[in-house]
Amino acid sequence: MKIATILGTRPEIIKMAPIIDEINKNGIEQIIIHTGQHYDKEMSDNFFRDLEIQTPDYNIHVGSGTHGRQTGRMMEGIEEILLKEKPDIVLVQGDTNAVLAGALVCGKLHIAVGHVEAGLRSFDMTMPEEINRKVADICSTMYFIPTENSAINLLSEGFSRKNLIITGNTVVDACFRHLEIAKKRGFEEESLKNLDMENMENILTLTMHRAENVDFKERVAEIIAALKELTDMNVIFPIHPRTKNMLEKFGLFDDLKNLEHIHIVKPIGYLDFLLLISKSTLILTDSGGLQEEAITLNVPALTLRYNTERPETVTAGGNILVGSDKKVILENANKILNDKDFAEKMKNAVNPYGQGDAAKKTVLAIKNYYDEGVLNITAPEEIMTSFTRKMTQINEDITVNEFELNENALIHMVFDGDKMRFPLDELNLNGMIIIYDKYDDN
Repeated sequence: MKIATILGTRPEIIKMAPIIDEINKNGIEQIIIHTGQHYDKEMSDNFFRDLEIQTPDYNIHVGSGTHGRQTGRMMEGIEEILLKEKPDIVLVQGDTNAVLAGALVCGKLHIAVGHVEAGLRSFDMTMPEEINRKVADICSTMYFIPTENSAINLLSEGFSRKNLIITGNTVVDACFRHLEIAKKRGFEEESLKNLDMENMENILTLTMHRAENVDFKERVAEIIAALKELTDMNVIFPIHPRTKNMLEKFGLFDDLKNLEHIHIVKPIGYLDFLLLISKSTLILTDSGGLQEEAITLNVPALTLRYNTERPETVTAGGNILVGSDKKVILENANKILNDKDFAEKMKNAVNPYGQGDAAKKTVLAIKNYYDEGVLNITAPEEIMTSFTRKMTQINEDITVNEFELNENALIHMVFDGDKMRFPLDELNLNGMIIIYDKYDDN
């Protein structure tokens, strides 16, 4: 068996590192394809080396550009490599243009796609990431899903439960793996060394880069107004160049940098940033991935957004959506700082993304699919079986697997009277309402 992994951005490299490790541990042949969409070769090689990951077998060096141009160049490069290497499955992660390009190419070449972190939905079609992740799911064969909620998203869109594998999120595996590397190194960024981070208390880590915040003066001014009042905190703000430009344009940057409790630093490396998060009392962010890392490292998060494709972090209690409202930001930040029970509850929120074994579950599932021949994508040889879609309530002790075998059926949705449930094989259906396909017995 041969597995190809496509990587485009740093978050993809970070989250796929544990899976790359696991593939190697299982002695499976693998190739790594880097699209090179954000970084030059030297920076990319250094990042792989820092994370103790093998360097890519191929680097397409796409560079930056419009969505269409970038995606098209990626597709051309990926197609050439896949035609040469002929992998049994291609792994893509998340919702970047690399994911979109890889999934589309594989779909046309009839190569199985394994979508890591499948099923996330923000339900906001203005986000390019939402389009990328939905298209990738359409093209995929295997879905490695972080949570039951994400699996239900896919069920509601008509995907068969047979291909949905709830693994947890490799962000947990990655956090544990990479924090150990970071601790061995210590802080390497000079700006953080100068702040004596090892002895600093009450750290608030701030990240802010999304256009829906930094492109609107009213919103970013509200956020800064809240920061001004959080004088009990040491605010560490690794500032994105575009964010800095917008703050300067709005006349807000000088006001912010002169505040004694706010420490503005240049963007820092991933390992330094992970170490910074681990030492933080509170995280204020509009990042998607940081919501996952915060709950994994038991750090309360306030998210500067009005929606999230990580709603499980909110439901679990480790994350609160505060938008850009000064009053809401301060109310929750001060509660975390001053209400010990509230803060402990957020810190001890059960991680919805698992316990750090997502990579093992992912590779095991791929091996099983390969052994069963499910990865082979071929034209059907049998006439399609007709079916009738039905809904019924179950009033007996019977599992999902037993019902499907007895009725020659496939269950799509399960409602327990309170919420939707993912139809795991062993789930007892007694008292539940189900939607299922009943196949023709002939």
